[in-house]
Amino acid sequence: MYKNNLMVYQKIGKAEILAHLQTDYVQGLSGLLEVATTYGFVGDLWHCYLTFLLVCDENPYSLSCEGKHVVADSLYEIANADFAVIKGMFEYDFTELEKKFQTTGMEALRNYHVESPKGILNQTMRGQLCALSKALGEAKSVYKFQKIISEHYRLFGVGKFGMHKAFRVVQSSRQQVEILPITNIAKVRLDDLVGYQSAKQKLIHNTLAFLQGKPANNCLLYGDAGTGKSSSIKGILNQYFSQGLRIIELYKHQFQDLNHVIAQIKNRNYKFIIYMDDLSFEEFETEYKYLKAVIEGGLEKKPDNVLIYATSNRRHLIRETFRDKEDRDEELHKNDTVQEKHSLFHRFGVSIYFGAPGKKEFDEIVCALANRHGIDLPQEELLLQASRWEMSHGGRSGRTARQFIDYYLGTHFEMTLK
Repeated sequence: MYKNNLMVYQKIGKAEILAHLQTDYVQGLSGLLEVATTYGFVGDLWHCYLTFLLVCDENPYSLSCEGKHVVADSLYEIANADFAVIKGMFEYDFTELEKKFQTTGMEALRNYHVESPKGILNQTMRGQLCALSKALGEAKSVYKFQKIISEHYRLFGVGKFGMHKAFRVVQSSRQQVEILPITNIAKVRLDDLVGYQSAKQKLIHNTLAFLQGKPANNCLLYGDAGTGKSSSIKGILNQYFSQGLRIIELYKHQFQDLNHVIAQIKNRNYKFIIYMDDLSFEEFETEYKYLKAVIEGGLEKKPDNVLIYATSNRRHLIRETFRDKEDRDEELHKNDTVQEKHSLFHRFGVSIYFGAPGKKEFDEIVCALANRHGIDLPQEELLLQASRWEMSHGGRSGRTARQFIDYYLGTHFEMTLK
């Protein structure tokens, strides 16, 4: 863009150049406002934008800080020179420029306020970035400036893994495996899931051991549909994101890319859970062999900062038939077939069962959700309606209870407001 503009400016006079620069400047102000709207920035948008570039830039210095490595003297000096330039950009006075361009747009953008800011960043990270922006703007020296941003790298990391909590895997146009952020995450917390205390505690203990650098196991959450398996994984992410937990969602058709994914994350200073939802295989599907090799059995050891969490409605993930155990099976070593189909399940060190709730547990879930949403209805009537609902909507489960509450809130909206 700048090269094209330069070619234009060489062919026109000073007045036309000034008009073009004025247009570029106004477009720049519009771009600042667009970035603020996208990410939910408030305050000094110029400082927020520069800070955003700093926290997103994965370079030898920022990655060394993130990994808590000792930064080499020469690398420190190179970074110090860059920070001197960037600090100058923080301190740039736009007054004369705006007089020349006859505009006052920057003044409004450097004191930008929104009553309830929203954006693709989660609230915690947005608050941290805005606070960091203010601290960098108040730094009195380049040394202080560099110390503040370096400490941020050490505490929160850098780049997409520092800015986001969940990711998906895609193949780029060049057939390369890319890990991209998921910006809209359900705000589920473990406390929101009624019941299953034993199952949740088992999941929490394994995750905390992982985050604290202690031995931890790959984890399989299995059981009846709608019982909170996937929601528990989301709750774990939201609860422990601030402690460096990140989740990468992977589908079974992508298992052949597992090694490429792990190669991109094994040296980062985060704890990664590779999450596989609704995992199961038919007899003709062989993708599970990639997963077996990565979990345990390949020559390369799985990194200490990576675990695999999966959910499934099946305990034994690969479909079995009675034929597998029949004596008249054509296969000579039929027991080998059975062992092969059980082997994937046994490579998950922790397995947690989520069963369908009984009548009493289902009623407790319904009452808890009704109370949480302020539904003022006699308990007997509430449970009667819930019972009718579950009988025609797939039976008793946490999902069915939530769907009933959502239905009730939607059809009795005006009554719930009174």
